[in-house]
Amino acid sequence: MDMNQYLDIFVEESREHLQSLNSSLLELEKDPADKGVLNEIFRVAHTLKGMSGTMGFTRMQRLTHHMEDVLDALRNDRISANSDMVDILFKCLDALENYVNTIVSTGNEGNEENKGIVDALADILKKGGLPTKSAKSSGRKAKSKPSDEKESKEVEVAQAEAEAAAGSEIGLVELNQYDINVIRKALEAGMNVFQIHVEFDKGCLLKSARAFIVFQILEKNSEIIKSVPKVEDIEDEKFDFEFTVVVVTSNDQELFEREINSVAEIAGVHILPVTAEMIGVSAEEIQETAEKTGGASRPEAEGVAAQTAQETIKKAQKAGKTVRVDIDRLDVLMNLVSELIIIKNGLDNQINAKDSNAWSESIEYLERVTTNLHDAVMKVRMVPVEAVFNRFPRMIRDIARELDKDIELKMSGEETELDRTVIDEIGDPLIHILRNSADHGIETREERKRLNKPPVGSIYLQAYQDGNNVVIEVEDDGRGIDVGKVRKKILEKGLETPDIVETLSEKEVIDYLFKPNFSTADKITDLSGRGVGLDVVKTKIEALGGTVEVETRMGYGSKFIIRLPLTLAIIQALLVKIGSEKYALPLSSIREIDNIKFSDVKMVRNREVIMLRDMVIPLVRLNEVLEVKDAIPDEKKKYLTVVIVKKGDKLSAFSVDSLIGQQEIVIKSLGKIMQGIKCIAGATILGDGNVALIVDSNSIAV
Repeated sequence: MDMNQYLDIFVEESREHLQSLNSSLLELEKDPADKGVLNEIFRVAHTLKGMSGTMGFTRMQRLTHHMEDVLDALRNDRISANSDMVDILFKCLDALENYVNTIVSTGNEGNEENKGIVDALADILKKGGLPTKSAKSSGRKAKSKPSDEKESKEVEVAQAEAEAAAGSEIGLVELNQYDINVIRKALEAGMNVFQIHVEFDKGCLLKSARAFIVFQILEKNSEIIKSVPKVEDIEDEKFDFEFTVVVVTSNDQELFEREINSVAEIAGVHILPVTAEMIGVSAEEIQETAEKTGGASRPEAEGVAAQTAQETIKKAQKAGKTVRVDIDRLDVLMNLVSELIIIKNGLDNQINAKDSNAWSESIEYLERVTTNLHDAVMKVRMVPVEAVFNRFPRMIRDIARELDKDIELKMSGEETELDRTVIDEIGDPLIHILRNSADHGIETREERKRLNKPPVGSIYLQAYQDGNNVVIEVEDDGRGIDVGKVRKKILEKGLETPDIVETLSEKEVIDYLFKPNFSTADKITDLSGRGVGLDVVKTKIEALGGTVEVETRMGYGSKFIIRLPLTLAIIQALLVKIGSEKYALPLSSIREIDNIKFSDVKMVRNREVIMLRDMVIPLVRLNEVLEVKDAIPDEKKKYLTVVIVKKGDKLSAFSVDSLIGQQEIVIKSLGKIMQGIKCIAGATILGDGNVALIVDSNSIAV
């Protein structure tokens, strides 16, 4: 019963349900009486319980079952919700996320029982005067509980003796020679062999489903070498209310008793340790063989089990890299591929023909189809930013409680789409900026009251498309950036002389906030004050080919503006030549191209700048940055060709030897060996088969 094939679906759907649970819990906190939200939360918990139970993740199943108890009481008005209860439900959410993450990284749910959370859920029902239920009791007949403690213990002892007697009555199943050989090798290797007899309640309606869960537990902790009846018959429900398996394992008997008993509708589990005598071999003979081989041998099954575990981990990790695609988009792709096949057949027919017009028309047709195909593939890769935004309301809620502030996060433009590779990387920078807004930006209740501001501070997170870029803005109505305080910090850290600091514009001063180890916080807290954050933001966004700008007004708030490319796969670029080398500059960052007189090149603060329409623009000689040895010297040129690139609201002039032209290029990674080269963003293969490096204009621009 191999469930590994369903693991990627389980992980993907679990994450969707957990995101839905996160959003619903935030809504519940705002309106605890909203039955619609309560029903949605209950539905998600119930679905997760069923999914985890089917996959054999019993700890996850147990936790969601306890959540169900509390949510059912809430739905039926037996208890009422409050902020403390919502906190506990959020802890349940965090625990479930940890289970899923552990499944992705290891292939199983781990050993964390989350007993503190389960006890807290039980306390909620206890305080409400309601009976608590264990995950094991779900779906079974309730057993009478004696009021007298002595009587209770006697019942437990009698029950244990009865189960032991029942277990002793079940003899060893019939084994063939292959089974005996495997058991013998396992015993020689010092492993345990158990015969496990499982009985279901007589009222169990889904025997095969329950058996399936039991097999998942067995396969996770052992290797099954025998099943009576056969596995196929159990799957088809061709068995009574019991079955027996023989397993080889390095685990102890108690683990199987505990894990299998946690499954609903189990009436009994009888485990019989298989000894050497049971298979007709003396213990001395087993010991003697083990000493000769050094106890190093292992059944082949153990190797298979280890291999299966690795495959499980790979499947779970792969699940995090999938994209759900609208079927209509796939239809478009299919149609375009069909068009390519038609063109291919047409070109085959014309290859020997002398009609140049027909050939030209086919090439134009091919160009149109490939352009459309490119657009269609890009749309398949696009994911709404909602996938990232959805995690932030919970984060802002927790930060607000930690800082004892009233903060409201208002989001818009969640449907804006970005390339999946960008989506995966943009989360961390946004977390830093939002935490900054909550900690540095939004004032305390007392401050806002004194300033006649609304008692609840607002943080606005919005996304929208602007040409070939997506813009993400984080704005708050807090205190704004104290530029004077930043100037003092620049002087304190010795980054600039007092004369230069006085001449810096407000925007230039704010740029220092993105320097490593630069912080204006008065004290170090869990959220800020260590001088890390904004420098990470800038580095990450520039690595994605984007830019970040800041607008602020003292006393009214700040706005962080992030511009990102729609996709990182195919871009429009300007091809230039430096010496004998060809380079590509992303067209999205180019403002204009000019020929400059050498007399317009000046020196300011010991660096070259050019004068262009009364603007002073720093000059960057690409031949020096890229270390091109055979670049054409200035004295052999009539004028200096410069490409003006923009980085936020700043301009830089890149000097090149000559221009080749505009071209659509496919970005190729340079691989791990050349990873981390600051001024190169990748490479592309040109039409003639040569390779051109793509210049990372963001990292070079001044």
